[in-house]
Amino acid sequence: MREALMAWFVFINLIAYLVMSDDKRRARERRERIPERTLFLLAAIGGALGILIAMYKKRHKTRHGSFVFGIPLLLFLNAALYTYFLR
Repeated sequence: MREALMAWFVFINLIAYLVMSDDKRRARERRERIPERTLFLLAAIGGALGILIAMYKKRHKTRHGSFVFGIPLLLFLNAALYTYFLR
């Protein structure tokens, strides 16, 4: 189970990073955006680290209070759950 959980961690965070990066690209091109609900869902199911890294690396959604406070909170929750299941 440990290997599967680690594979999930890498996979979901990579996907979250790529989706957040794609949303930034779409914003610059003034195209249809990825719903914030989707970004929060990715963070909630384990991809908060990927979202947080993309937020600051791409400078995207850093002025939205819901992201500035919500994503670190979900990261803390993710860390607690990963720690619990990796015991």
